Amino acid sequence: MKAVNDQGKEVTEFCNKYWLMLDEKEAQRMYGGKEARTEEMKWRQWADDWLVHLISPNVYRTPAEALASFDYIVKEGNFGAVEGAMAKYMGAAAMYIISKRLKSRHHLRDDVREDLYEAANKWVAAVGKDRPFMGGQKPNLADLAVYGVLRVMEGLEAFDDMMRHTRIQPWYLRVEKAIAEAPQ
Repeated sequence: MKAVNDQGKEVTEFCNKYWLMLDEKEAQRMYGGKEARTEEMKWRQWADDWLVHLISPNVYRTPAEALASFDYIVKEGNFGAVEGAMAKYMGAAAMYIISKRLKSRHHLRDDVREDLYEAANKWVAAVGKDRPFMGGQKPNLADLAVYGVLRVMEGLEAFDDMMRHTRIQPWYLRVEKAIAEAPQ
């Protein structure tokens, strides 16, 4: 379906993109009720529409962070010496500039960490104190969507700052453990 986004740009939207096609019995088994299913959809969309846009402005926030991020990418990737140096320095410079444009496009605060911290704490508040995961006793697709977005920052300063300055670490570690223990 064609639609116009908040910036006035025509985009293609996919109806029911967050809705799992399940029969009544399976939906009841997975969710227990319509509220849980609706809540999962809401937070999966939030991860796609908001949380993911906080990543680049945070990991490429300063020239030093951009360089550290690309250093990590080059070390983890399969680059030769020359290609690695080019990727590191050219990539870091490009992403630093692009991150400033993304900061503006998504109307982030001057200190983009504040938006990241707020989002992390908003997620933890939504999960609440009475359940370990959004999905209850085990992670649901919303838990996995948020975890997946945040996981890309692991090993970088933005991730460490988020863990230090928000309440998300216990939830994050529970999801990590649940994934590690899941049947293969």
